[in-house]
Amino acid sequence: MVTLQPLRADHADALLAFERENRAYFARTVPDRGDAFFTAEGFAARLRALLDEQHARVCRFHVVLGEDGELIGRVNLMDLVDGNAELGYRVGEQAAGRGVATAAVAQVCRLAVTDYGLTSLTAVTTLDNPASMRVLARSGFTRVENTTVDGQPGVRYERRLLDTTPDGP
Repeated sequence: MVTLQPLRADHADALLAFERENRAYFARTVPDRGDAFFTAEGFAARLRALLDEQHARVCRFHVVLGEDGELIGRVNLMDLVDGNAELGYRVGEQAAGRGVATAAVAQVCRLAVTDYGLTSLTAVTTLDNPASMRVLARSGFTRVENTTVDGQPGVRYERRLLDTTPDGP
């Protein structure tokens, strides 16, 4: 259904097109990244910074590709410290509601254990993003506390990755 690839410099054009195409859609539930992000220069600088973080093994960024190889989403593990990381993901409007986020999160949870040596993940979402809350619940995350996300009411989730359930990593 979906394939994850580690973020690479040659993803730049497709990734910028994806972000531009979905800007208004994403802004409905997550803070907008600002006009500078969407310029060729601003995006190139941000991509270089992400690749530097990935090279330093501080973060792991992935693009989500659909069946035809088109870029339809992103799934990231940020701030890798002491076996833990924060999960973040976004799926484009054209792919929403088709199980893409759930499949991508399942794949990145497996990679977190097998390739990155992680033992737990956290994730946050705003209360006005029920789709994201469903993805996290389906993916074995447990709601642990209320929080704020960019000034909005939100929820924090956690998942231990060393579980032995059939649906585990």
